Amino acid sequence: MKKQIINISPIQTAKVFAVLYFVLSLPLVGFMAISFSFAPGPKPGFGFLILFPFIYLIFGFIFTALGAWVYNLVAKWIGGIEYTSISTENT
Repeated sequence: MKKQIINISPIQTAKVFAVLYFVLSLPLVGFMAISFSFAPGPKPGFGFLILFPFIYLIFGFIFTALGAWVYNLVAKWIGGIEYTSISTENT
């Protein structure tokens, strides 16, 4: 059975994606710290490495909320994303 997603809650979706962006950016901090230690020239401060996941979280929240809002507008005009659900009921 085909179904369409015609509305996405912008705030709830933004909260979930913001946390995902935060968690996924944590390993990047380690990679950045290692690469900055080998890079010649001026290096960003330790504060930047600490703030990086939080900046990612804030911008992830803002742009995901904006994207969900735009999706809701577009889905009203042309329909939402279609998916097929598998029924688990015995026929």
